[in-house]
Amino acid sequence: MSDSGKFNVQSYTLVKLLKRLEAATTRLEDVTIYQEGYIESRIAENAAAGGISSKEMSTVPSAGPSNTVPANQVDKSLDSVGPEPAIGSAGGEKTPEAIIQFSQLIREKVLPLVDLSTKIDSTVAAVAQVFKEAFDLQLDFLEIALKSKKPDYASKEFAESLSPVNQAILKIGDLKDQNRQSKFFPYLNSVAEGAALFSWVAVETPASLVADFKDASQFWTNRVLKEFKESDPNAASWVSLFLSIFDQLRSYVKEFHPTGVTWNKDGEEFITILAQFRAGSARMESPAPAPAPAAGGGAPPPPPPPAPPASVFESKQDEKSASRSGGIDAVFAELNQGEDITRSLKKVDKSQQTHKNPELRGSSAVPAEHVSDKNPPPVKPKKPNMFKTKKPPRKELVGNKWFVENYENHTDPIVIEGKHDESIFIGNCNSVLVQIKGKVNAITVNQSDSANVVLDSCISGLELIKCNKFGAQVEQSLPQITLDKCDGGNIFLSAESMNASLYTSSSTAVNVNLPVGEDGDFVEFPVPEQLVHTFGGGRINTTVFEHAG
Repeated sequence: MSDSGKFNVQSYTLVKLLKRLEAATTRLEDVTIYQEGYIESRIAENAAAGGISSKEMSTVPSAGPSNTVPANQVDKSLDSVGPEPAIGSAGGEKTPEAIIQFSQLIREKVLPLVDLSTKIDSTVAAVAQVFKEAFDLQLDFLEIALKSKKPDYASKEFAESLSPVNQAILKIGDLKDQNRQSKFFPYLNSVAEGAALFSWVAVETPASLVADFKDASQFWTNRVLKEFKESDPNAASWVSLFLSIFDQLRSYVKEFHPTGVTWNKDGEEFITILAQFRAGSARMESPAPAPAPAAGGGAPPPPPPPAPPASVFESKQDEKSASRSGGIDAVFAELNQGEDITRSLKKVDKSQQTHKNPELRGSSAVPAEHVSDKNPPPVKPKKPNMFKTKKPPRKELVGNKWFVENYENHTDPIVIEGKHDESIFIGNCNSVLVQIKGKVNAITVNQSDSANVVLDSCISGLELIKCNKFGAQVEQSLPQITLDKCDGGNIFLSAESMNASLYTSSSTAVNVNLPVGEDGDFVEFPVPEQLVHTFGGGRINTTVFEHAG
């Protein structure tokens, strides 16, 4: 090897050793700073409690490098530093590009959405904050995925790793349900409908799933624009920013996770990485335990807290003793027994019943208590009123009739390609979106809650029976819509279906939205619920009761 080559190798080794020495020095300084702060805080606490005098405080040795790390440990610290960390990384590992881009999505889109929501309403801000927390939790999941092998999606560990995000989604739904009377309910429903986008990590075609949930959210973001576009200038900005999250997430998924979450085939087991991540999070959240005081120095630890007070729920034995002691306490003890208060009653047999023994009615004397040798029969448990079995979801074409039944909290839209001689029956479905394409004969929705139907065209009409919180949107035309025992619904008609007839029976809180004006903006028309009936000429006349403006 030439002299220049030897010089380069020696220079590289010297530079590397200097950097390792610098890293070890930084680590030792961090330990020193921590111990100095801890000792000062302990001294202040003991002085406040009277456990150490000011004279003793002056004799406490300072926590310098010579006191914290012995000289013979410096070499070991140098050996534990490891290789030089990558430039721009934290913890000695280079951050993957997928994590950087997802963090950028949160910083550029989700955080501004939270800030803008605070200008609109506190409830909207609370929902947006939970939405942002779900993104943070999914970022943690992606970090785990990039370090571990692909697990079994049906395993318990994989389900537990998704549990924090699921809890955030449920919290968004609860906030929405708790504020149904709020005028900002369309904002809340927009986030609730789109919150299911976090399920993209469990499917093999995540890009299309994100696009589908964007379409589901647009049903309510259109309501936001319709109701708040003129009154609140932040409404249009909020909708644009919210929908852009779906677009950027879809682009991110197509680039880094086109066929599902990208796992590390050379990484460790998923369970191991998940346990390490949880342990690291627990150490960050919980304070470090205080070291034991040195022998002969410092005040003794404080005494343990006093015993907790007695439970407010007294035992049955205490109730019996209270009843024997008499007084008002005995009265309340008897009343607080609940169902047990009837156990002390004696069963009256037929010989003691006055309605079956007329001779007992003339006197107030009652025969001696009849003691039965037979034990009382055991109390039979109450049977439930009805046994309900959960049927599997069903989407099936039988002859010329489609059946969509038993779907609940279905995240993907249920799409039906219908024909003019086919009819659609939707029954017992909760929280679903059914999209019917093409011109069909008839559509019936029966006993479904939070069911949304989007249809192109229908020959006979749309019928809804015993449906709550439903939504129906007509893209082209239909002759009539029939509502029977429905509550809380919104109907959106197109310009071609303006002549449709609406028949209602025992239905409340139904609104019809019609496109009005050249721009086609929807205007809401509440369906009247209060009628006036008059009688004359041998017939009944019914008119809508109009309140005075």
